[in-house]
Amino acid sequence: YCDSLRHAGHTQMVNDKTGLVLDPYFSATKVRWILDNVTGAKEQAHAGELAFGTVDSYLLWQLTNGKAHKTDATNASRTLLFNIHQQCWDEELLALFDIPLTMLPEVMDSAADFGMTSSELFGGEVPICGIAGDQQAALIGQACFEEGMAKSTYGTGCFLMLNTGEKALKSNNRLLTTLAYRLNGKPTYAIEGSIFMAGATMQWIVEGLKLLENAGESEALVKDVPLDHGVFLVPSFTGLGAPYWDANARGAILGLTRDSGISTIVAAALQSVGYQTKDLQKAMEGDGLRPSILRVDGGMANNNWAMAFLANILGASVERPTLTETTSLGVAYLAGLQTGVYKSTAQLASMWKSDRRFEPTMSSEERNDLYAKWLHCIAQVRLSNSTDDESD
Repeated sequence: YCDSLRHAGHTQMVNDKTGLVLDPYFSATKVRWILDNVTGAKEQAHAGELAFGTVDSYLLWQLTNGKAHKTDATNASRTLLFNIHQQCWDEELLALFDIPLTMLPEVMDSAADFGMTSSELFGGEVPICGIAGDQQAALIGQACFEEGMAKSTYGTGCFLMLNTGEKALKSNNRLLTTLAYRLNGKPTYAIEGSIFMAGATMQWIVEGLKLLENAGESEALVKDVPLDHGVFLVPSFTGLGAPYWDANARGAILGLTRDSGISTIVAAALQSVGYQTKDLQKAMEGDGLRPSILRVDGGMANNNWAMAFLANILGASVERPTLTETTSLGVAYLAGLQTGVYKSTAQLASMWKSDRRFEPTMSSEERNDLYAKWLHCIAQVRLSNSTDDESD
């Protein structure tokens, strides 16, 4: 379906309005599939009997017992249906995907009055005052409120996001232009790169290959593995995200020798996250953006070996906060701003505390050599899985 839209010449229009690329990763293409393939869905949608929303909208609907069908601007910006410049659902996009406006939730600020929980749930009504997409919430939790500040979240996937302030900068390197947050009706924008496999790669190491009992064992296992061990794991199990956006790419382990063991493969898995972050860094540099410090969070950020390698391959300082679960912290901050617990984003920024800062120790020659080998592996994976109708 996405290929048909690309071939019909809609790529530029969609990107200009939404900041996104035409990819099954985003909502509208999946909604269209449901309307086309689920019996009765299309008829219900056009009759006003079917609602759509991202997961926050569904949770809000359930928490308010069906009284609130709302979302915030950051979640709306991930649907392929929201005009990030005009801050509204876009008629041309709705027509392109043939999705009725009546399905969609009301778009609010990230800190707003979204409604009250049903009294049956918690013994009384509780106000719901903060909603944000997971990566935007992490950006807020990391207190990246100034233009040029960046964070990278390492959960199931990896998401590098850089605050661009009031400017919705258009990337020439296949990164996404998105909303960082919207407060008091004022949108703040960001450039984002999305990687599909970070923690999910380690999950595969544990559950798929059964090389470890749990991901926490990895740091001790790889501590003596040299960084230039020669093995590369490209975890494109569901394709490659930014900046490649290649849905046809598949995973591979390259460079294996008779001497390669479990520790080498696990090290390659951890390093793959650093290499993919480097891909995003290079894409941002191509757009004239380079943060001097990268704030990291998420489960994998607790792995010191992985974070040390990240600083080395990026050639930049990597800073980890005392609290790495910044996504939940970010929405708590939003609720606090709405209810007056916090007075300003400046107050939130003053509360941020560093746990550890990782500095690069690798020479630029070694860094460039390792990254060149990674790019060679990426090229091999994409070539071996190419199809005639690829967009690249």
